[in-house]
Amino acid sequence: MSESTQPEHGGIPGVAEVAEPQLHLVAVDATGEASMLDLLNGTEAQLESVQPPVHVTSDGRYIFAANTNGVEIIDSGVWTWDHVDHFHYYRAEPAALGTVAGEGTATVATGLLSTAGTTGMFFPSSGSAVLIDNAALSDGTISETLRLEVAPHAGLIAPLGDGAVVTEADESGTAARLRAIGANGTESTTAQCPAAAGTITTRVGLVIGCADGAVIATSDGATPVLVHVPYPEGAAAPATAFDARKGRPTVAGIGTDTGVWLLNTREREWDWVPTAIPVLAAAAVDDNAGHVVVVGTDGTVQVYGESTKERMATTKPLMPKTLASPELTGKVKLTVDGERAYVSAPAEGVVFEIAYADGARIARTLKLPTQPVHLVETGR
Repeated sequence: MSESTQPEHGGIPGVAEVAEPQLHLVAVDATGEASMLDLLNGTEAQLESVQPPVHVTSDGRYIFAANTNGVEIIDSGVWTWDHVDHFHYYRAEPAALGTVAGEGTATVATGLLSTAGTTGMFFPSSGSAVLIDNAALSDGTISETLRLEVAPHAGLIAPLGDGAVVTEADESGTAARLRAIGANGTESTTAQCPAAAGTITTRVGLVIGCADGAVIATSDGATPVLVHVPYPEGAAAPATAFDARKGRPTVAGIGTDTGVWLLNTREREWDWVPTAIPVLAAAAVDDNAGHVVVVGTDGTVQVYGESTKERMATTKPLMPKTLASPELTGKVKLTVDGERAYVSAPAEGVVFEIAYADGARIARTLKLPTQPVHLVETGR
C-alpha cells in the first residue's frame, strides 16, 4: 500500500493506493442504519446512519440514499479509477458528506467515474434537476454544477459529457422527450422518448429507456448526439430498469414480461432472452462467455448465455421469507462484478455470493451488521 500522489489518476493526497480492487458490500436497513463488509478480508464497519431511504444507488464509491425530502450521500472510502487501459485502486476512511434537499423521492443517475464528471438527481415533486460535482465530493464537499427547474414529473437527469440529458413531460405529465443540455443548461438537441424510464451509463454512452426502445446519448465534449434504438417489431414489454457489470457495453433491462432485454450499446442492437419465470432483477456480465444473471420470482438465481439464450445454471430457491413479504420482495438487489454476483435476501438478513461462471455455485452466504434492505457494491 502506498500513499497516492497522482491526482490525474483520481488519487488525492493522504489516500492509499492499493494493488487490487477494494470490493465492499454496503447495506442500509429500513431505519437508515448502514454498514459495510470488506469482501476481501471480511472486516465489518459501521457507517453514519441516514434517514430511512426509499432507494439507494451507488456509482461504485458513493452511496446515494434517497428519501422523500432529499438525497443523503456517504463516501464508502473505496473506489477504482478506470483509466481505460489500466486501473488504479484507492482506499480512504468512509465519511458522511451531507444532504441534497429536494421535494419527492429523487431519481439518481450516476456516470462511469466516481472521481470525475457529475451525478444527476431529479426531484419529481418540484421538477428540480440537479447535477453534483463528483470531484468536489472526493474533497468532502457537495457542490452543484447545475440546477434546472422544469415541470414536475417522474423524470430524470443523467450526466453526459460536461452537461446532461434531462426529461421533459408531455401534457399528461409523463416524461416524453429528452433534452441534451450543456454545462450552463443551454439546450443543444432533443429526442422523443415516450414514457422515459430507467438509465445506465456504459463505456459507450448513456442509455435512457423509452416505451418504443431506448435512446443512446454520446458526446465528444460539446456536441451531444441522441440516437434512438427501436425495439424489434412485436417486442415484449419495454424495459424500465437497466443493470450491468460496471463499464461493459451490454446492459440487461427488465420490464414486465417473462424474459430479459439485452441492449448492446456498441452495436446498438436489442436482443431478447426468454426466461423460465418472471424476473425480479437482472444484470449482464458481458464477459467472454456472455453470462446474464437473473433472480426469478421463485427466489432462484439463474445464469443464461447471451448468445445461446439457454439457461446454463440455477440455484435452489434462496429467499422464501423475502418473497413472502410484500414489503421486501421488491427490495431484492443484484450486483455483478468480474467474478461474482451478489443477491440480497433482506428478510433472511443475508447476501448470497454466487459464482455465476461455476454453475451458479453459492460461494458464500454473507451477513452484514445491518439488514440488507438496500444493497450496493463499492470499490468498483
